[in-house]
Amino acid sequence: MTNTQNEINADLIAELLREQHPDLADLPLTFGAHGWDNQLWRLGDELAVRLPWATEDSDELLLKEHALLPALAPHLPLQVPVPQRLGQPSGRFPHPWIVTTWVAGEPADRAPATRGAEAADTLAAFLTALHQPAPDDAPRGRNRGGPLADVDEGFAHFLKETTNLGLIPNPDTVREIWHDALAAPDWTGPSVWLHGDLHPANILTKDGNFCGVVDFGDLCAGDPACDLAAGWLLLPDGAIDRFHQSYSSATDPATIRRARGWALLKALVCLLIGDNGVHGRPGGKATWGPPADATLRRLTATCT
Repeated sequence: MTNTQNEINADLIAELLREQHPDLADLPLTFGAHGWDNQLWRLGDELAVRLPWATEDSDELLLKEHALLPALAPHLPLQVPVPQRLGQPSGRFPHPWIVTTWVAGEPADRAPATRGAEAADTLAAFLTALHQPAPDDAPRGRNRGGPLADVDEGFAHFLKETTNLGLIPNPDTVREIWHDALAAPDWTGPSVWLHGDLHPANILTKDGNFCGVVDFGDLCAGDPACDLAAGWLLLPDGAIDRFHQSYSSATDPATIRRARGWALLKALVCLLIGDNGVHGRPGGKATWGPPADATLRRLTATCT
């Protein structure tokens, strides 16, 4: 990427707006957050600007949101950032960027859901609405939504890294859960729409329940187990069974086993990112560590 986090600022965004969307240029700008691929700036009270800044895939993921999310958003029961305008690459900023609706709430890595039953029902309702059969030309994910065997090498890498850092007290139990998930029958139903990246920083809360979902850059089609992993990552203790019962498809045992595998993989990744935040390494987000620890605790506690 040409631009870095430090080179994107309010002055640059105001110039981009004046050049391409002048009717929005006088709205106040405040920094919101920077994710793995994009920066988010609040624009007035109701809008936000998302600009790619970090990875080679950022442009593609942002354009995918702009193309696909407006048609899906009206059918979802939680607020999501709906693209309103597309900014074109220019000499001032050589990447596409978008103006979306602003979604209010606190990221769940900072303000976890606490109302277990209500949060389980809310998450289940959102995924029920999202997990509709996708068209044949729907995008496939970046190692998301396919067979777990496709990410087995990645799992081994992340388990080795987290174990070497002393973040995994019981690696044998973790391997047991993963091998059980790998052995579960593959998904044979239709490929459904997936968020693809439901970790605690991408879902928002208010008053102990979920109120919004953000960052649809990994929107894709595939096995619903990839998203159902969110139950272990996002819900408080004791709510996972309620979540499975509330989800419309009445999750079968094989799908739950695969979802446990996806939850395990995501927890390992979040552990590494969280540890990097604690020790000040680039890309680290210390707030990702505690939810990942809780996820591993829930998964290993139910290992038989």
